Amino acid sequence: MRRLTPLFAIGIVATALAFPTHAQSSRGAADPTLDDTMVAGGFLDGHPDLKFRNMGLDAYGRKDFVEAINRFKQAASYGDKPSQAVVAEMYWDGIAGDRDRVLGLVWMDMAAERGYDFFSKKRDYYWNALTSEERKQAVARARDVFAEYGDAAAEPRLAAALRRERGRMTGSRVGSMTSSVQVIVPGYGSIDASKFYDPQFWDPKQYRAWQDAYWTDLKPGRVEVGEPVKVAEPSAVSEPSPRQAKQDQP
Repeated sequence: MRRLTPLFAIGIVATALAFPTHAQSSRGAADPTLDDTMVAGGFLDGHPDLKFRNMGLDAYGRKDFVEAINRFKQAASYGDKPSQAVVAEMYWDGIAGDRDRVLGLVWMDMAAERGYDFFSKKRDYYWNALTSEERKQAVARARDVFAEYGDAAAEPRLAAALRRERGRMTGSRVGSMTSSVQVIVPGYGSIDASKFYDPQFWDPKQYRAWQDAYWTDLKPGRVEVGEPVKVAEPSAVSEPSPRQAKQDQP
């Protein structure tokens, strides 16, 4: 069985940039990370998931893989599933250090936590590639990783960052979120406060829905990875994934 190229997950994330055009069309809001004025105005300061993901991509592009995995882990700590998938693949292929297929599975299982189709299939591919002993190790190691980076810990962390930065900026810059108020960005001009503070960018539930609109049913193009490998559907996997197994434990 030939392993997947480490550039596959990176390519998927890089193609999406911070948020993809598809998410824009399905949720109705323009992608703020494609607007230089929004970024210069401090948008990424309030979205550490995107900020650290982009820093990870930059480091990966420079082939500074240790820096890259550290930045992706920072993004992962705020619930960024694409970054978690990249960390998984870096462990799986030994990018930035020794190869660790067990941790690769644990991280990909976490990336699939919300049921995103692409990450779920990669999780199942990893699971089926491991030995029975490696699977047991994954179940044992998953608990600590999920405790720090899983949604139960990461989503409140991100929600606090969104609220904190929005409160700081509305108090110091505009004091209102109406379209009649402009956010002044030195060197770039201004932008309507109603655009900058669109609830889809700052309300944790709406922000999550905006993310889900893209990643849930992502269908990447065909990628050749060697001989075809039959990947079981989640219901057909002979043993539970690390997340499923640890949930079954008392």
